[in-house]
Amino acid sequence: MTHRLSHFIRAARAATLCLPLATFAATPAEDEVMAVTQAACDAFRLRDLSALDRLLAPEFTIVGPAGDVQPRSQAIDEVKAGDPQYQVLRNHDMVAHVYGDAATVQGITSLKGRSGGQDFEVDVRFTDTLVRFNGQWRLVVSHVTRLAKKP
Repeated sequence: MTHRLSHFIRAARAATLCLPLATFAATPAEDEVMAVTQAACDAFRLRDLSALDRLLAPEFTIVGPAGDVQPRSQAIDEVKAGDPQYQVLRNHDMVAHVYGDAATVQGITSLKGRSGGQDFEVDVRFTDTLVRFNGQWRLVVSHVTRLAKKP
């Protein structure tokens, strides 16, 4: 995978939860954390920096498929630069679990768009961790693994 695509995947995962589609009846708390990840997804897609500031914890990081770690500041810099551009940024097959003031969301994100002048299309499996600070859920870490292309 090219360095640029790896960078893109990390940035896209911060936009973790577009169109949350759970495969089971979620509890209200699970619905709430999936809604937060949906809001973060929308904020990345729409380049809404104030929403990202509200939704991403100061120590937020993205762990990419090669094990590289991207801090919050780098993810936001990519949003400001406007690269990548998304045609598709859709999450599916999601499961959320809430443990008091901590939560996890796992699923698959399907991505299609353009980055660094090149088209891309990729699916990644993600695990996001959220923590409730002063009554508000915030993303603290996102970890992604690139899935093999389907034959």
